[in-house]
Amino acid sequence: MVENKDTHDDDIIATEDEILPDDIEISADIEESEKNKINALRKKLTHCEEEKRNYLEDLQRARADFLNSKRRLEEQLARDKERATDKILTELLTLVDSFDTAMADTNLWESVDERWRTGVEAIHTKLLSTLKNNNVTPIDPLGDSFNPEEHEAVSNAPVTDGKQVDTVIVVLQKGFKRNGTIIRPAKVIVGVE
Repeated sequence: MVENKDTHDDDIIATEDEILPDDIEISADIEESEKNKINALRKKLTHCEEEKRNYLEDLQRARADFLNSKRRLEEQLARDKERATDKILTELLTLVDSFDTAMADTNLWESVDERWRTGVEAIHTKLLSTLKNNNVTPIDPLGDSFNPEEHEAVSNAPVTDGKQVDTVIVVLQKGFKRNGTIIRPAKVIVGVE
């Protein structure tokens, strides 16, 4: 039995010797596997960082596009508001013309009841004040050289004085500017030879 026992121990020792090199290979396989995992994780990290950079660039572009769109919209709204204001003010100019026509004949105007005339003149003054508060100024070019950008020549009339050639000799309707821009040209008669 003792022999048997020794044989059995030798078998165990031999088996352990065979297992030990396998453990070393397993350890090397594990190390290689870990390296592969680390490399795979590094690749994944690099890919994720690239994706992150792309997303950040897209976000920055989207933010810039949004801010540009917002700025353009605000500018468009400001231009639309100015156009609407110009339109309303231009419509008010017909009222100024009506007041000017009513007050043009001073004899007739002064023959009207004074209280009524004072009220109408107050309304006229208020209208002119409203226009002035909105930077609307009249163009009264009588005696000025004809300027097609500010004047609309309705007609021309022969003149004897050479200085009046190409000059506004009659203003039929005043023109108006707003913030330096013509909103209605003056209707005029120009002198010709």
